[in-house]
Amino acid sequence: MKAIIYQTQTGLSYQEIENKRPKAGEVKIKLKSAGLNRRDLFVMNQQRSHETFYTPGSDGAGIITELGEGVMDFELYDAVIINPSLDWDTAKNVPMTPRILGGPSNGTFSEYIVIPSQNIIKKPVYLSWIEAGILSLSALTAYRALFTKGQLQTGQHLLIPGIGSGVATYALLFAKAIGAKVGVTSRDEEKLRKAGDLGADYLLKTNSDWKTAIKKGNFDIILDSIGPALFPKYIDVLKPDGNLVTFGASSGDSVNLSLRSLFYPQLNILGTSMGSKEEFEQMIQFITHHNIKPVLDSVYPLIKIEQALERMKSGNQFGNVGLEME
Repeated sequence: MKAIIYQTQTGLSYQEIENKRPKAGEVKIKLKSAGLNRRDLFVMNQQRSHETFYTPGSDGAGIITELGEGVMDFELYDAVIINPSLDWDTAKNVPMTPRILGGPSNGTFSEYIVIPSQNIIKKPVYLSWIEAGILSLSALTAYRALFTKGQLQTGQHLLIPGIGSGVATYALLFAKAIGAKVGVTSRDEEKLRKAGDLGADYLLKTNSDWKTAIKKGNFDIILDSIGPALFPKYIDVLKPDGNLVTFGASSGDSVNLSLRSLFYPQLNILGTSMGSKEEFEQMIQFITHHNIKPVLDSVYPLIKIEQALERMKSGNQFGNVGLEME
Protein backbone atom coordinates (compact mmCIF):
# COMPACT_ATOMS: atom_id res chain seq x y z
CA MET A 1 0.00 0.00 0.00
CA LYS A 2 1.04 3.62 -0.53
CA ALA A 3 1.76 5.94 2.39
CA ILE A 4 3.56 9.14 3.31
CA ILE A 5 6.76 8.38 5.24
CA TYR A 6 8.78 10.80 7.30
CA GLN A 7 12.48 9.96 7.69
CA THR A 8 15.00 12.08 9.56
CA GLN A 9 17.53 12.27 6.73
CA THR A 10 15.24 12.52 3.71
CA GLY A 11 12.09 14.20 5.02
CA LEU A 12 8.71 13.27 3.50
CA SER A 13 8.23 10.76 0.70
CA TYR A 14 5.34 8.90 -0.94
CA GLN A 15 6.21 5.21 -1.08
CA GLU A 16 5.09 1.59 -0.86
CA ILE A 17 5.02 0.09 2.65
CA GLU A 18 3.98 -3.20 4.22
CA ASN A 19 0.26 -3.96 4.08
CA LYS A 20 -0.45 -5.23 7.61
CA ARG A 21 -3.28 -7.44 8.88
CA PRO A 22 -5.27 -6.63 12.05
CA LYS A 23 -4.52 -8.53 15.24
CA ALA A 24 -7.05 -9.43 17.94
CA GLY A 25 -9.11 -6.38 18.89
CA GLU A 26 -7.98 -4.38 15.85
CA VAL A 27 -9.56 -3.34 12.56
CA LYS A 28 -8.12 -2.47 9.18
CA ILE A 29 -9.50 0.66 7.55
CA LYS A 30 -9.30 1.82 3.95
CA LEU A 31 -8.90 5.55 4.50
CA LYS A 32 -11.00 7.90 2.39
CA SER A 33 -9.70 11.15 3.89
CA ALA A 34 -7.39 12.55 6.53
CA GLY A 35 -6.77 15.88 8.23
CA LEU A 36 -3.70 17.96 9.05
CA ASN A 37 -2.92 19.43 12.45
CA ARG A 38 -0.10 21.68 13.65
CA ARG A 39 0.99 18.69 15.72
CA ASP A 40 2.18 17.06 12.47
CA LEU A 41 4.71 19.86 11.98
CA PHE A 42 5.67 19.89 15.66
CA VAL A 43 6.39 16.15 15.80
CA MET A 44 8.50 16.22 12.64
CA ASN A 45 10.54 19.16 13.95
CA GLN A 46 10.90 17.53 17.36
CA GLN A 47 12.23 14.28 15.93
CA ARG A 48 14.92 15.74 13.68
CA SER A 49 17.52 15.15 16.38
CA HIS A 50 17.33 11.33 16.12
CA GLU A 51 16.63 8.62 13.58
CA THR A 52 12.94 8.07 12.92
CA PHE A 53 10.74 6.41 10.30
CA TYR A 54 6.94 6.70 10.54
CA THR A 55 3.73 7.73 8.78
CA PRO A 56 2.39 11.07 10.12
CA GLY A 57 -1.26 12.02 10.54
CA SER A 58 -3.72 11.88 13.44
CA ASP A 59 -7.12 12.45 11.80
CA GLY A 60 -8.85 10.13 9.36
CA ALA A 61 -12.05 8.44 8.23
CA GLY A 62 -12.72 5.41 6.08
CA ILE A 63 -14.28 1.98 5.61
CA ILE A 64 -13.51 -1.18 7.61
CA THR A 65 -12.06 -3.84 5.30
CA GLU A 66 -10.87 -6.42 7.87
CA LEU A 67 -11.86 -7.33 11.44
CA GLY A 68 -9.43 -8.76 13.95
CA GLU A 69 -10.41 -11.59 16.26
CA GLY A 70 -12.87 -10.57 18.97
CA VAL A 71 -14.14 -7.34 17.38
CA MET A 72 -17.89 -7.37 18.00
CA ASP A 73 -19.08 -3.74 17.86
CA PHE A 74 -18.35 -3.18 14.15
CA GLU A 75 -18.97 -4.96 10.87
CA LEU A 76 -17.16 -5.14 7.56
CA TYR A 77 -17.68 -2.02 5.44
CA ASP A 78 -18.81 0.16 8.33
CA ALA A 79 -17.95 3.83 7.72
CA VAL A 80 -15.94 5.07 10.69
CA ILE A 81 -13.99 8.02 12.12
CA ILE A 82 -10.69 7.50 13.93
CA ASN A 83 -10.12 8.78 17.47
CA PRO A 84 -6.36 9.54 17.54
CA SER A 85 -6.13 9.69 21.35
CA LEU A 86 -4.57 6.37 22.36
CA ASP A 87 -4.96 4.62 25.74
CA TRP A 88 -7.08 7.35 27.37
CA ASP A 89 -10.51 6.11 28.37
CA THR A 90 -12.17 8.64 30.70
CA ALA A 91 -11.99 12.41 31.08
CA LYS A 92 -10.69 12.33 34.66
CA ASN A 93 -8.13 9.57 34.18
CA VAL A 94 -5.47 11.66 32.42
CA PRO A 95 -2.42 9.59 31.40
CA MET A 96 1.04 10.75 32.48
CA THR A 97 2.22 10.81 28.87
CA PRO A 98 -0.73 11.04 26.46
CA ARG A 99 -0.13 9.17 23.18
CA ILE A 100 -1.50 10.37 19.87
CA LEU A 101 -1.70 8.55 16.56
CA GLY A 102 0.81 9.71 13.96
CA GLY A 103 4.24 9.94 15.56
CA PRO A 104 5.93 7.89 16.76
CA SER A 105 3.20 5.35 15.88
CA ASN A 106 2.12 5.18 12.23
CA GLY A 107 -0.74 7.51 11.40
CA THR A 108 -3.35 8.33 8.79
CA PHE A 109 -1.43 9.74 5.80
CA SER A 110 -1.80 6.37 4.14
CA GLU A 111 -4.14 4.28 2.00
CA TYR A 112 -4.85 1.88 4.92
CA ILE A 113 -4.38 1.84 8.67
CA VAL A 114 -4.65 -0.86 11.34
CA ILE A 115 -5.93 0.45 14.67
CA PRO A 116 -7.62 -0.84 17.87
CA SER A 117 -11.38 -1.01 17.47
CA GLN A 118 -11.77 1.08 20.64
CA ASN A 119 -10.31 3.99 18.65
CA ILE A 120 -13.05 4.21 16.04
CA ILE A 121 -16.65 5.38 16.00
CA LYS A 122 -19.29 5.12 13.29
CA LYS A 123 -19.36 8.12 10.98
CA PRO A 124 -22.44 10.35 11.32
CA VAL A 125 -24.27 10.06 8.01
CA TYR A 126 -24.63 13.82 7.55
CA LEU A 127 -20.86 14.31 7.32
CA SER A 128 -19.09 13.94 3.98
CA TRP A 129 -15.90 11.90 3.83
CA ILE A 130 -13.67 14.95 3.85
CA GLU A 131 -15.62 16.51 6.75
CA ALA A 132 -15.30 13.29 8.74
CA GLY A 133 -11.60 12.98 7.95
CA ILE A 134 -10.62 16.43 9.27
CA LEU A 135 -12.66 16.21 12.44
CA SER A 136 -11.02 14.31 15.24
CA LEU A 137 -8.04 15.89 16.97
CA SER A 138 -8.96 19.57 16.76
CA ALA A 139 -12.65 18.99 17.53
CA LEU A 140 -11.78 16.76 20.50
CA THR A 141 -9.29 19.35 21.79
CA ALA A 142 -11.88 22.12 21.50
CA TYR A 143 -14.58 20.04 23.20
CA ARG A 144 -12.46 19.15 26.24
CA ALA A 145 -11.09 22.69 26.53
CA LEU A 146 -14.51 24.33 26.45
CA PHE A 147 -16.72 21.92 28.36
CA THR A 148 -14.60 19.61 30.54
CA LYS A 149 -12.01 22.18 31.58
CA GLY A 150 -13.58 25.60 30.93
CA GLN A 151 -17.12 24.59 31.96
CA LEU A 152 -18.61 26.95 29.35
CA GLN A 153 -22.32 27.62 29.90
CA THR A 154 -25.14 29.16 27.86
CA GLY A 155 -24.99 32.95 27.99
CA GLN A 156 -21.35 33.13 29.10
CA HIS A 157 -18.75 35.12 27.17
CA LEU A 158 -15.84 33.28 25.53
CA LEU A 159 -12.74 34.81 23.94
CA ILE A 160 -10.82 32.90 21.24
CA PRO A 161 -7.53 34.66 20.40
CA GLY A 162 -6.01 33.88 17.02
CA ILE A 163 -9.09 32.69 15.14
CA GLY A 164 -8.40 30.52 12.11
CA SER A 165 -7.02 27.19 13.34
CA GLY A 166 -9.06 24.02 13.41
CA VAL A 167 -9.42 24.09 17.21
CA ALA A 168 -10.40 27.76 17.20
CA THR A 169 -13.08 27.37 14.52
CA TYR A 170 -14.56 24.31 16.26
CA ALA A 171 -14.60 26.22 19.55
CA LEU A 172 -16.50 29.06 17.89
CA LEU A 173 -19.07 26.66 16.42
CA PHE A 174 -19.45 24.70 19.68
CA ALA A 175 -19.88 27.82 21.81
CA LYS A 176 -22.47 29.35 19.49
CA ALA A 177 -24.36 26.04 19.42
CA ILE A 178 -25.07 26.31 23.18
CA GLY A 179 -25.89 30.01 23.08
CA ALA A 180 -22.66 31.52 24.40
CA LYS A 181 -21.32 34.91 23.30
CA VAL A 182 -18.00 34.68 21.47
CA GLY A 183 -15.22 37.17 20.84
CA VAL A 184 -12.37 36.39 18.45
CA THR A 185 -9.10 38.13 17.67
CA SER A 186 -6.88 38.24 14.60
CA ARG A 187 -4.48 40.50 12.74
CA ASP A 188 -6.23 39.45 9.52
CA GLU A 189 -9.39 41.34 8.51
CA GLU A 190 -10.51 38.49 6.27
CA LYS A 191 -10.32 35.98 9.11
CA LEU A 192 -12.37 38.32 11.30
CA ARG A 193 -14.95 38.63 8.54
CA LYS A 194 -15.20 34.84 8.19
CA ALA A 195 -15.54 34.47 11.96
CA GLY A 196 -18.37 37.02 11.88
CA ASP A 197 -20.09 34.93 9.20
CA LEU A 198 -19.89 31.94 11.59
CA GLY A 199 -21.59 33.93 14.36
CA ALA A 200 -18.78 35.58 16.34
CA ASP A 201 -20.19 38.45 18.41
CA TYR A 202 -17.00 40.51 18.92
CA LEU A 203 -14.37 40.90 16.19
CA LEU A 204 -11.17 42.26 17.75
CA LYS A 205 -7.90 43.18 16.08
CA THR A 206 -5.04 41.48 17.94
CA ASN A 207 -3.20 44.71 18.77
CA SER A 208 -6.28 46.76 19.63
CA ASP A 209 -7.53 47.74 23.09
CA TRP A 210 -9.80 44.77 23.79
CA LYS A 211 -11.14 46.13 27.06
CA THR A 212 -12.43 49.30 25.37
CA ALA A 213 -13.73 47.42 22.34
CA ILE A 214 -15.94 44.91 24.17
CA LYS A 215 -17.62 47.55 26.39
CA LYS A 216 -20.12 45.12 27.93
CA GLY A 217 -17.86 43.50 30.50
CA ASN A 218 -15.09 40.96 30.53
CA PHE A 219 -14.95 37.32 29.44
CA ASP A 220 -15.87 34.28 31.54
CA ILE A 221 -13.47 32.02 29.62
CA ILE A 222 -10.46 32.56 27.38
CA LEU A 223 -9.25 29.73 25.14
CA ASP A 224 -5.54 30.27 24.54
CA SER A 225 -3.17 28.74 22.01
CA ILE A 226 -0.87 31.77 21.65
CA GLY A 227 0.95 31.94 25.00
CA PRO A 228 3.23 34.71 26.30
CA ALA A 229 2.66 37.24 23.51
CA LEU A 230 -0.91 37.83 24.69
CA PHE A 231 -1.01 36.60 28.31
CA PRO A 232 -0.93 40.09 29.90
CA LYS A 233 -3.91 41.12 27.77
CA TYR A 234 -5.86 38.07 28.94
CA ILE A 235 -5.56 39.10 32.58
CA ASP A 236 -7.05 42.51 31.72
CA VAL A 237 -10.22 41.09 30.13
CA LEU A 238 -10.92 37.96 32.23
CA LYS A 239 -13.70 38.21 34.82
CA PRO A 240 -12.99 37.50 38.49
CA ASP A 241 -13.00 33.72 39.00
CA GLY A 242 -12.75 33.36 35.21
CA ASN A 243 -11.10 30.42 33.45
CA LEU A 244 -8.07 30.77 31.20
CA VAL A 245 -7.75 27.46 29.35
CA THR A 246 -4.46 26.99 27.53
CA PHE A 247 -3.65 24.28 24.99
CA GLY A 248 -0.84 25.79 22.90
CA ALA A 249 2.23 27.99 22.94
CA SER A 250 2.77 29.36 19.44
CA SER A 251 4.63 32.43 20.78
CA GLY A 252 6.84 30.57 23.28
CA ASP A 253 6.76 28.53 26.47
CA SER A 254 7.56 30.99 29.28
CA VAL A 255 5.14 33.49 30.82
CA ASN A 256 6.10 36.25 33.29
CA LEU A 257 3.11 37.29 35.44
CA SER A 258 2.46 39.08 38.69
CA LEU A 259 0.97 36.52 41.07
CA ARG A 260 -1.21 39.26 42.55
CA SER A 261 -2.87 39.65 39.16
CA LEU A 262 -4.00 36.03 39.59
CA PHE A 263 -4.93 35.66 43.24
CA TYR A 264 -6.70 38.97 43.84
CA PRO A 265 -9.30 38.33 41.08
CA GLN A 266 -9.07 34.56 41.82
CA LEU A 267 -8.37 33.57 38.22
CA ASN A 268 -8.06 29.93 37.15
CA ILE A 269 -5.35 28.89 34.68
CA LEU A 270 -6.11 25.43 33.28
CA GLY A 271 -3.99 23.32 30.98
CA THR A 272 -5.50 20.91 28.46
CA SER A 273 -4.55 18.79 25.46
CA MET A 274 -6.69 16.61 23.15
CA GLY A 275 -9.07 14.39 25.18
CA SER A 276 -10.32 10.94 26.19
CA LYS A 277 -12.41 8.24 24.49
CA GLU A 278 -15.30 9.33 26.72
CA GLU A 279 -15.04 12.94 25.50
CA PHE A 280 -14.59 11.87 21.89
CA GLU A 281 -17.89 10.02 22.02
CA GLN A 282 -19.54 13.00 23.73
CA MET A 283 -18.15 15.32 21.05
CA ILE A 284 -19.55 13.16 18.22
CA GLN A 285 -22.96 13.14 19.94
CA PHE A 286 -22.74 16.93 20.39
CA ILE A 287 -21.93 17.75 16.76
CA THR A 288 -24.58 15.31 15.53
CA HIS A 289 -27.24 16.83 17.80
CA HIS A 290 -26.38 20.35 16.65
CA ASN A 291 -25.66 19.35 13.03
CA ILE A 292 -22.22 20.96 13.20
CA LYS A 293 -19.90 20.58 10.22
CA PRO A 294 -16.19 21.36 10.21
CA VAL A 295 -14.91 24.54 8.57
CA LEU A 296 -12.93 23.33 5.56
CA ASP A 297 -10.03 25.49 4.42
CA SER A 298 -8.63 23.42 1.54
CA VAL A 299 -8.23 19.85 0.26
CA TYR A 300 -5.20 18.18 -1.35
CA PRO A 301 -4.57 14.68 -2.75
CA LEU A 302 -2.38 12.54 -0.48
CA ILE A 303 0.58 12.78 -2.83
CA LYS A 304 0.53 16.60 -2.43
CA ILE A 305 1.23 16.40 1.31
CA GLU A 306 4.06 18.94 1.20
CA GLN A 307 1.81 21.59 -0.37
CA ALA A 308 -0.85 20.85 2.26
CA LEU A 309 1.68 21.26 5.07
CA GLU A 310 2.92 24.53 3.55
CA ARG A 311 -0.65 25.83 3.55
CA MET A 312 -0.93 25.12 7.26
CA LYS A 313 2.57 26.39 8.04
CA SER A 314 1.81 29.72 6.34
CA GLY A 315 -0.77 30.59 8.99
CA ASN A 316 -3.26 31.70 6.32
CA GLN A 317 -5.69 28.84 6.81
CA PHE A 318 -9.19 29.33 8.17
CA GLY A 319 -10.47 25.97 9.37
CA ASN A 320 -8.98 22.56 8.63
CA VAL A 321 -6.75 21.38 5.81
CA GLY A 322 -7.71 17.96 4.44
CA LEU A 323 -6.28 15.13 2.35
CA GLU A 324 -8.17 12.86 -0.03
CA MET A 325 -6.89 9.34 -0.66
CA GLU A 326 -8.50 8.83 -4.06
